[in-house]
Amino acid sequence: MKQLLIALGALALSVSAQAQTSVAPRLDQKNIQALTKQIDTWLNTEIVAVSVNAHNAQYGNMNESQITALDNQWRKETEADDKPLIAATLSGPLSVYLSRMQGQSVGLFVEIFVMDNKGLNVGQSSITSDFWQGDEAKYQKTYLVGPDAVFVDEPEWDDTFKIWRVQLNKSLTEPKTGKLIGAATIEVNLTEWARRMAETN
Repeated sequence: MKQLLIALGALALSVSAQAQTSVAPRLDQKNIQALTKQIDTWLNTEIVAVSVNAHNAQYGNMNESQITALDNQWRKETEADDKPLIAATLSGPLSVYLSRMQGQSVGLFVEIFVMDNKGLNVGQSSITSDFWQGDEAKYQKTYLVGPDAVFVDEPEWDDTFKIWRVQLNKSLTEPKTGKLIGAATIEVNLTEWARRMAETN
């Protein structure tokens, strides 16, 4: 929790029109907890745990060079017509489930992906730029920290959709045992979150 406070600082959620354009809506501790609680209702489920555990068993013995080769293959496939690795991942049960969860959020979640214990993608709601997240903060500040870790990155302005987005990253555990198994990244539409909070206040 201290790491979360350090990462965010003293932040408050702003809902003014100006905040939704030139200045990012900000999340305070209460907002983060509310978002995390909402996310956990569909993230701490059997389909997520089973998929991540199966991925850990399949890729758990891979060395660094093998992981790099997979990541390079993924990156090349993003620019190619033939996408066997990407297609296999996106057609998996977990990706289908995450896409459905994104759709049910009605614009609140703009991207969701789940990683295994090495930072490799297990499932995702859309194509990511890479397959391995192990060298990024979304994995290093969650899975490598511990089972309760939550890391919220800096907001970014999406000029295409005219919204503020932020990545909420968290460790993944077995729902029944609490065992650490992976991590997840949920990209939140901050502009939409601010609008919803304004309606409830």
